[in-house]
Amino acid sequence: MAVETKTPAAGKAASDDREMLISGSEACAEALTLADIDVVTAYPIRPYDTVMQAIAKKIANGLLVAEYIVAEGEHSQFEIVKHASTVGARVFCGSSGVGWMYAMECLTVTPPLRVPMVAMVGNRALDDPGAFGVEHNDALSVRDLGWMLIWVDTAQEMLDTTLLAYRIAEDRRVFLPIAISADGAFLTHSQTIVQVPTRAKVDKFLPPYNRGDLLLHPDNPITVAPQANEDWVIEIRRQNNEAMNRAYTVIEEAYADFRRIFGRGPENPWFEEYMTEDADVILMGMGTISLPFKVGIRNMRAKGMKVGLIRPRWFRPFPTEKLVAALQPAKAIGVIDRDYSFGSPFGSGVVANEVRAAMYNAEKRPPLLSFICGLGGREVTLEDVYKVTDLCFEAAKSGKSPLKTQWLGVRE
Repeated sequence: MAVETKTPAAGKAASDDREMLISGSEACAEALTLADIDVVTAYPIRPYDTVMQAIAKKIANGLLVAEYIVAEGEHSQFEIVKHASTVGARVFCGSSGVGWMYAMECLTVTPPLRVPMVAMVGNRALDDPGAFGVEHNDALSVRDLGWMLIWVDTAQEMLDTTLLAYRIAEDRRVFLPIAISADGAFLTHSQTIVQVPTRAKVDKFLPPYNRGDLLLHPDNPITVAPQANEDWVIEIRRQNNEAMNRAYTVIEEAYADFRRIFGRGPENPWFEEYMTEDADVILMGMGTISLPFKVGIRNMRAKGMKVGLIRPRWFRPFPTEKLVAALQPAKAIGVIDRDYSFGSPFGSGVVANEVRAAMYNAEKRPPLLSFICGLGGREVTLEDVYKVTDLCFEAAKSGKSPLKTQWLGVRE
């Protein structure tokens, strides 16, 4: 249950914000209310369903006026909001695990139709075997289709990112869908103190959704989802690619405006850097996996070990140049994936192989070690952090990258 705490004292930067003790899912619902969405669809699947429930309460209590449509499955759920967006409605939906996969046909056609929907993925392991714990493979399944992908690691970042997502997706230079990934249970259900801004601030930051000449309306006859075959398919694909390329600029503009209006937010939208200034070893991992790594890094720093962390936020578009520049000073890099990519180069996870590709043309390529850990919601422990770091220091000393991907915490 969301609990509202006292309003911050006057004179603070966020003096007109409200403090609330809420989960990541509830933080998303707060942002959706402030964004004044028009249509939301729902179909329950853990751990995403906590968002659906929180929005339903907002509507029932008169805090949000929106069409709330319970679909008969995830496929219909995404189809409904896709079409609602084409007629000018600001929309939201989401899912988890195999529910996200059940909607795959809809997820595939959304980017080329230039539908700027925002969805939340409560990251969950794909069946079989059945599990409610976090893995990132569900959201990553659309990484090559034109979806913009971002991972968050706190409830505050969830609220802020949801507002940013509408601003970015609905920019006419982009008009692509965005999936916000939240680690199941670790973020979707865990409550922390969150600063909730005023509607006035949000209105200043987030303009109304306007499709312009792309609005589907009887007075504006346009073609949606044409059968193009060989005549125009490659041109349409290139247009999507150009939109994704333009998103780099739009993202940086949106974060700059967010910092100016709300008085918070990262200077670097693309990834968080933690104690990397003088780090000999840089660890990498997405989502809430950063928490045990930050604790471990502080402990190792106290012993004189120069270790830092880079936590990627945006996975699509991928911040190749900025990430390469941040990794150049390292003597070794350890990438910890909460996903898998069976049969991939070196048997690595998705993030590790992406970082390898980014580093290929770099002037300096430190040894890169890949690890898979925490699948199915299993905890990532401090022992895992220390093991990864020790192996990275060994690689830094030898100057060689081990070819084998290590699976951490696996029973023998």
